[in-house]
Amino acid sequence: MADKKILNRMSYLIGHLKANLKMINEGRYCIDIIRQNQAVISALRKANELILQNHLETCVTRAIKGKSVKEKERVFQEILEVFNEK
Repeated sequence: MADKKILNRMSYLIGHLKANLKMINEGRYCIDIIRQNQAVISALRKANELILQNHLETCVTRAIKGKSVKEKERVFQEILEVFNEK
């Protein structure tokens, strides 16, 4: 699971969040902070896309190829639950 793209994206997010926190501590203009927060949210969505892609290519593929109907149902249910949590 330790895909380099995912790790790089998460490291970027941590750095960006620290920069946002610094902006807040410095009393920077609220709209600038919001814009930076929106950039973090966008980057987090991209990280989730990468993680989902990895999950589909590994765990879900393995479950589909496997013999257990229960496991297939479980992985599909997990995906549905993730998208219904909005």
